[in-house]
Amino acid sequence: MPKLSGNKGEWSEIYVFLRLLEVGKLYAADADLNKMDDVFYNIINIVRTENIGVLEFRVDRNAGRVSVYNTETAETLIDLPSDEFARVADRLYNEIVAANAPSFASADTEAFLDRISVSTLKAKSSDKADIRIKIHDINTGYESVQGFSIKSRLGGASTLVNAGKTTNFIYEITGYVNDNVMTVFNNCSNLFKSKFDYLYNYVNCSLKYIGMENDTCESNLLLIDCDLPQICAQMLAEYYATGVNTVEKALDSIVAANPMNYNLSKGHPFYQYKFKKFLTESALGMLPSKPWDGTADATGGYIIVREDGEVLCYHLFNRNEFENYLVKNTKFETASTSRHQFGSIYKENGKYYLKLNLQIRFIK
Repeated sequence: MPKLSGNKGEWSEIYVFLRLLEVGKLYAADADLNKMDDVFYNIINIVRTENIGVLEFRVDRNAGRVSVYNTETAETLIDLPSDEFARVADRLYNEIVAANAPSFASADTEAFLDRISVSTLKAKSSDKADIRIKIHDINTGYESVQGFSIKSRLGGASTLVNAGKTTNFIYEITGYVNDNVMTVFNNCSNLFKSKFDYLYNYVNCSLKYIGMENDTCESNLLLIDCDLPQICAQMLAEYYATGVNTVEKALDSIVAANPMNYNLSKGHPFYQYKFKKFLTESALGMLPSKPWDGTADATGGYIIVREDGEVLCYHLFNRNEFENYLVKNTKFETASTSRHQFGSIYKENGKYYLKLNLQIRFIK
């Protein structure tokens, strides 16, 4: 009877683990998630903390073998040909793709994991990285253990910035606003575009950003750039008002409007640069609810499982490709208004306010 059960994302982490041990290399991707055959990092080992201790899964590319070494007992537990990892990875990939249930088991994979002393789907670790790999950079000769975050495109699209009350932006309603306007807006169609058509075009009101509901999240943004909360607020209001949701189009729109009055005559990408940094830091470990000191949890970068099963990475050595990938492959999304308490005009001390929530999801 299988003991392990997980969703597609959790099984994808095991798939990455098995596939990388088979291949012995971590290939880079360009901004369009194409494999860069000439940019890769040789894998020396993958480190996992299991119930029996800290294990190193050592790759011998010349011999085509993988050995499991217990660092606490200085003992080699098993030595297997890499072809066996390929077989299990291939079968697991097919099971992940075919799975319809939210959570499922894989008896064949679990039996193999037992052989190599892996007892959990998600490796225990002191950091928040999904996988820890010792890599060798053939260009610099540098070797180090680095943590990577794993995102799988085999299941539903995952979120990059999770919704919460922490990601609520607060705006003051300016212009001709009264209790009647508040009532009509709040009882208008569930579509935010209809609400904003009424607010902007019928009663000629505007939004003025005044701050975030959570000062920790706001301080995290300020740490990246002092203008970032205002930029996010402008892009967020545009999304709710127009329904245009891709980050790429939102950046085009804010550049055209230039609400921060930057000098764009020399071609400086002020908005793109600042928002890319926000996406990147969110990807590497910044959370809205926790004070952030600028330290990335995923010190190596991002590993992505493509739909065809190819495992590719955006290493922080190649940060530009990673940042461009994030811009091209993310979108704004509307979360639950009731759960996160936003989307309705409210009145305080004779003034009218509106909260809008920020959630960003991968397009795929």
